[in-house]
Amino acid sequence: MSLEPGAHLATKADSPAVIMADSGVVVTYAQLDERSKRLAQLFQSAGLRPGDHVAIMLENHHRYFEVFWAAQRSGLYCTPINWHLRAEEAEYIVRDCGASALVTSVALRGVLAGMVDALAHVPTRLVIDGDLDGFRRYEGAIAQFPAEPLASESEGSYMFYSSGTTGRPKGIKPALAGEPFGAGGGRLLGLMVPLYSFTPDTVYLSPAPLYHAAPLGWTTSVQRIGGTVVVMEKYDPEQALALIERHRVTHAQFVPTHFVRMLKLPEEVRSKYDLSSLKVAVHAAAPCPVDVKQQMIDWWGPIVYEFYAGSEGNGFSAINSEEWLAHRGSVGRVLMGVPHILDEEGNELLAGEAGQIWFASDTQFVYHNDPEKTANAFNANGWSSLGDIGYLDAEGFLYLTDRVSHMIISGGVNIYPQEVENLLTMHPAVADVAVIGVPNTDMGEEVKAVVLAADPGAAGEALAAELIAYCRQHLATYKCPASVDFVDALPRLPTGKLLKRELRQRYWA
Repeated sequence: MSLEPGAHLATKADSPAVIMADSGVVVTYAQLDERSKRLAQLFQSAGLRPGDHVAIMLENHHRYFEVFWAAQRSGLYCTPINWHLRAEEAEYIVRDCGASALVTSVALRGVLAGMVDALAHVPTRLVIDGDLDGFRRYEGAIAQFPAEPLASESEGSYMFYSSGTTGRPKGIKPALAGEPFGAGGGRLLGLMVPLYSFTPDTVYLSPAPLYHAAPLGWTTSVQRIGGTVVVMEKYDPEQALALIERHRVTHAQFVPTHFVRMLKLPEEVRSKYDLSSLKVAVHAAAPCPVDVKQQMIDWWGPIVYEFYAGSEGNGFSAINSEEWLAHRGSVGRVLMGVPHILDEEGNELLAGEAGQIWFASDTQFVYHNDPEKTANAFNANGWSSLGDIGYLDAEGFLYLTDRVSHMIISGGVNIYPQEVENLLTMHPAVADVAVIGVPNTDMGEEVKAVVLAADPGAAGEALAAELIAYCRQHLATYKCPASVDFVDALPRLPTGKLLKRELRQRYWA
C-alpha cells in the first residue's frame, strides 16, 4: 500500500486532511494532493532535483502541508524554519542549508525584510496570502502548472535544525534512500500504529508549531494513512479542550507546558468539555514533572503516553500510563536502538548508575556542514548520543537525570546557552557570563544569565534590562534571558572551564 495523501483519493477525496482551529479552513485530501503536485511541477521547472533543499518559513498555516508534500514527492529536503527567529538567525539557516527555494507568507514580511542578502541567493521565492517585493505570488504561480505527478517521484526528507552547542544551529541530515514516493514513513508509522493505534479514522490534534520535528512528523504520518489533522494556529488550553469535543479528537500530542496550562484552568472550565473521544494523549520534548503527569492521569485516565527521542532518530523509548505508575519518572523501555549507559571513560555502568546515554543503532545521521559535531555524536563503538544523562533500572526502564550539553528546555523548546553566551560576551559591559536554565513552574525552565560586570559598580537592574534588550535585538525572544543575576566571580577551573553544574545547583537546590 502506498503511504501518501494521494493514495486515499478513491475513498477520502472530500474528507478533511487538515482542519485549522482558528480560521476553520479545511483542506481535503483531493486539494492537498492537487496542490502538492502543482508545486512539485513548479519546483522541477525551476531546476530543483532530488537532494536539493526547500526552506519553508510559515506560521501554522493550512498550506504548510502542501509545501511539505511537494518537496517530499520530489525527492527534496524540506527545512522548516522557526518563524520566531530574528532575521540574522533565519538568514543563517537559509544559507547553511543551501536552499534553492523558499516558501513563506506575507505575515512574516518583517523578518523577511532583514534577509535580503541571503534571499538573493535563493532562486525560487514564493509568498502566500499577498504580494512581497522579490517574491512570486504563491497561489498564481502554482496555478500555472498541471496537477500531475512528476514523471519520476521519489521520497524526500525533512532536515530539521537543532541549535548547536557552538552557538550555531545545525541541520540534522538523514540520507535519502531513493525509494519511490509513498514508500516512506515506515519507521515512524511502525511506532505510531502499534503503540498508539493510529488508523485511517484517527483525528489528531496538533497544538504545537509545525517547524518542530514531532508536530510535522506526526501530522504528516497521519496524512500518510488517511486520518484528519486538526492544527492549532497557537496554543490555548481551553481551546484545546473545546477542539477535542468539537472534532471528536482521538489522538493528540502535547508538551508538559501544555499540561500545566490546562491544569491551571478553573475546575468548572476543565469539566465542561466532553473529552470521551480522546483515546491517546502523547507527550514528549521535555521532562514532565511527576506531579503534573500524575494529575493528568487522574483527570484523563490511563490514556497518557510518553516517548523520548531526538530528531536524529537514533533511539526511541516509550511508556504508557500503567507502566509509568509503576516506574514514576521513567521515559520507558527503549524500543528502537540498544541503550548503553557509560561513564566519562566509556565504561558501561550497572543498573541504577547514572551516566551518558548512548544508542547502538542502524540509524546514521550527519550534522550538515559540521563534521566535527557529527564525529562527537558517535563513540569508538559507533554508538550515538543525544547528550543526555540517565540510568536504566533493573527492569530496563530508562530515566533522565541531566544533560551533558547544558541545553535548556523551556516549554518543550530546546535552547542552547552557548549561542546566548557568545552574544553577551561581546557586550562591553560584560566581563564574563554563563547562561543556564533555572526552574519555571509553567515552562519547566527559563533562561537566566549570570554575569560578571566589567564595572562592578554598574551591576544592577538598569544593566540587566540593557543586556536583556541587547539579546532581543539579535536573538529570538524565547532564547533570551528572562532575568540577569550579577556575581563577583563565576565558578571556573584554572583551565578556564566553567562548572555549570555547580552554578545550576545554586538555583535547583
